[in-house]
Amino acid sequence: MDIFQIAIDGPGGAGKSTVAKAVAQKLNIEYIDTGAMYRAFGLKMLRLGMAMEDNEKLRQLLSETVIDFKNGNTILDGEVVNNLIRTQEVSMAASGCSAFPAVREKMVEIQQNMGRTKSVIMDGRDICEVVFPNAKYKYFITAEPEERAKRRYKELIDKGQKISYEEVLTQIRQRDLNDSTRAASPMKKAPDAELLDTTHMTVEEAVKHICDQVLKNGENLPLKP
Repeated sequence: MDIFQIAIDGPGGAGKSTVAKAVAQKLNIEYIDTGAMYRAFGLKMLRLGMAMEDNEKLRQLLSETVIDFKNGNTILDGEVVNNLIRTQEVSMAASGCSAFPAVREKMVEIQQNMGRTKSVIMDGRDICEVVFPNAKYKYFITAEPEERAKRRYKELIDKGQKISYEEVLTQIRQRDLNDSTRAASPMKKAPDAELLDTTHMTVEEAVKHICDQVLKNGENLPLKP
């Protein structure tokens, strides 16, 4: 069976993961949450009290870390960490550690291996240009910072976390700045990626748009069990 990749880039809180999960379900292909991989490694660094420095200690830690996905779970060294990696502290740690080339190289290697044997949809950073530069379908999903902060704030409040909307907005703007100005693979739209602005677009509309393009091309989709 021919396989294909759907690559999605964009800033945090734009709806990338929500859209990607829904597309994966509709097309019956594998969803890979690359952001969860950086969050998992960020969580490990926080637990160990490691400074955000690119050094031999970091490289050693990378070689000893196993990140995997099973049945919708993110697994760090054998531990399911789904909820643990969704705090703002871990979010900032993920942004910090992702600035190091050694971390990005390791994550990209894992991600590329995942997409070699089956059709996948992958969202995160550098997916369109670094992980799958030859992907057949490429999208840059974004939204205004205020809209992304509103969504993230609701998500955190629903999980019982105490934080203000202003704090979330400040953190999102800081993360955007970190991600777009870092030396290693700064966040930007790939020239051949389609821009999807979800500020005024529903999740359903974005999902339908992507699925329609794939189905129009007559891709050989896996059969549902």
